[in-house]
Amino acid sequence: MRLRQICLVAEELAPAVDELCGVLGIEVCYRDPEVAHFGLENAVMPVRGNFLEIVAPVEPDTSAGRYLKRRGGNGGYMVILQCPDALAERERIAGLGVRHVYTIDKPAYTATHFHPRDVGGILLSIDSVEPGADYTDPMCSWAPASRNWQIFIRTGRVGELAGVELQSDDPAAFADLWSRILDLPVTQDESANPVIELINGPVRFVPATDGRGAGVGGIDLQVADREAVLDAARERNLLADGNQIIACGLRINLV
Repeated sequence: MRLRQICLVAEELAPAVDELCGVLGIEVCYRDPEVAHFGLENAVMPVRGNFLEIVAPVEPDTSAGRYLKRRGGNGGYMVILQCPDALAERERIAGLGVRHVYTIDKPAYTATHFHPRDVGGILLSIDSVEPGADYTDPMCSWAPASRNWQIFIRTGRVGELAGVELQSDDPAAFADLWSRILDLPVTQDESANPVIELINGPVRFVPATDGRGAGVGGIDLQVADREAVLDAARERNLLADGNQIIACGLRINLV
């Protein structure tokens, strides 16, 4: 499986997009009108061949709005993985008793959003594109970004999306749950954190130490111009240290 997209949730879309793009030097490639079905608006930004997305509620009592309230503000919201055959994965994971809350079945795109209560409190989607496509190709097609997203890639400051950090009160149990769901083994990183290795980086399971509970706590981004990222973060008071910034409520580890 491939880590393809991380979705963040924000109370207001425009300031969050300005913050993330202003610091990372990335650009919006698409705004999906179909997310209005969920009472949301969004913006999708390519990070080379992978993506960051921000959603924001535009109606009351949305699931994203409830998540914002539960976690105390902006932050990580959903992990989207890509595989060769998302329909087969849906059927396998349903056999484990994991429920889904939303599906897409189109000739060029299949997706399944799995119930957060069955996935440790995080929204997980497992998707695939048209049959025969090489999902390991960095520039593989990606319907959530529409067409022509490649022309919006900006690599002056950041390169690849290189990992995601999931936090909880029990990282080991969280990792075991995801291992069963993804049918992938758990190993450990150099800090003894449980990890599940995807083809382009780890899913890392860490303790929730910020008082926000379980959620998408951080991401790893390869950097092309570390100083430019850090300078932009300083200007916005977003700097945690020389290897990490916090933007839109998300820890961004510069690797």
